[in-house]
Amino acid sequence: MNGGGVSGGLAVIGVLGLSMVIAARWRSDRMSNEAYARDWDAGESADPLGEFCNTDTNISSNSPISANIGRLLPRLVSGASLNGFISTSYGKAKNKLYGLAQCRGDISSNDCSSCIQDAAKEIRKRCPNQADARIWYDYCFLRYTTNNFFGEVDTYVGIFYYNVEDVTDPKAFNKKLGALMDKINSEAVVPAIANKALGKGKTKVSPFVTIYALVQCTRDLSPQSCGECLATATGNFPNICDNKKGCRVLYSSCYVRYEVFPFFFPLGSQESLANTSMAYYRSIVSKP
Repeated sequence: MNGGGVSGGLAVIGVLGLSMVIAARWRSDRMSNEAYARDWDAGESADPLGEFCNTDTNISSNSPISANIGRLLPRLVSGASLNGFISTSYGKAKNKLYGLAQCRGDISSNDCSSCIQDAAKEIRKRCPNQADARIWYDYCFLRYTTNNFFGEVDTYVGIFYYNVEDVTDPKAFNKKLGALMDKINSEAVVPAIANKALGKGKTKVSPFVTIYALVQCTRDLSPQSCGECLATATGNFPNICDNKKGCRVLYSSCYVRYEVFPFFFPLGSQESLANTSMAYYRSIVSKP
């Protein structure tokens, strides 16, 4: 797969086997998770977590491929809004496009529809002249390209968010985290139709600390390919998220996240979406 540019206020800071890009800007808003959830319910959009616009696939605005993107996106929106997932194609020969859209498996259909609609609008704004484009939100993911990627593991571009605060008991925390990730990874790799390729759960580290974690693969992957993607994603923990209170790894084929506060649905009877701010997180983007 060809390389490309990553947008979103990011600046290159070095190469360690990967081109590492770290966010040069921090989100200044102090929006709580409760407000974030209310925004989705109101049909409003939070900012994307990231996007990838492959500058090796530049096209003109009046090209047949650009026109086909405009025809493919409504299909992705309608399909994902109805089923939470769709992979489909549009066009013929060299102008054929392959697209995929998926919502996080624990959210409501209304939140899914709102997120996918926002993603379809925003991806054309952020990647107006690229035939290969991807956009990640907290609740959904959307991509399209001229190459048939269905069923293939894609960890070509990775977006990582990590909490700047360290846990107080790393040994106990990492032991519990490892066991929890093994458990929910095994849930995600059962046939995708049965569970939306989703695994989620929580575990107590102490009376005062609980880890919440969620993983999901795109539903075009086989169980074996899903497991491969999740293994790659969690393999980043020691290098990027070691001893951190929270971490997210976003690939085009899977998504992994853990926090020390509730963030997935349904909430327990004594739980609520916790107040948190993205100002406590830093983001890194990697590509070969």
